[in-house]
Amino acid sequence: MSDDAPTPDDAPTPDDAQTDPLHGVTLEALLEALVARHGWDGLARQVSLACFRNDPSVSSSLRFLRRTPWARAKVEAIYLADARRAERNRARNKRRAARRAFAAAVADGTMPPTDGEGPPPDGEA
Repeated sequence: MSDDAPTPDDAPTPDDAQTDPLHGVTLEALLEALVARHGWDGLARQVSLACFRNDPSVSSSLRFLRRTPWARAKVEAIYLADARRAERNRARNKRRAARRAFAAAVADGTMPPTDGEGPPPDGEA
């Protein structure tokens, strides 16, 4: 029997942990993070679900999301979009901090200016 035999769609493979951004994130943690960021009203505006509009609670929403794959998929998509946005913001803020530090070092005279504008590319110092 070959090692390359196909696996059932629902069987996790070792690479799933590396490629699935939701790996290790429970639905409860995901929902609580979204409620903390957007609030119940914000979630209800993004996904029109009664469990987010009418007397919302984590437990009732979890029960509904576990039984309704299409709703769970929408909520997971919102979480992933938030995670991507946060990662872009972290990268942007890191670049901005590097530019500010470089400009401050040049202004203080602790680092000579380069021929180009701004800090040298990553990896060059």
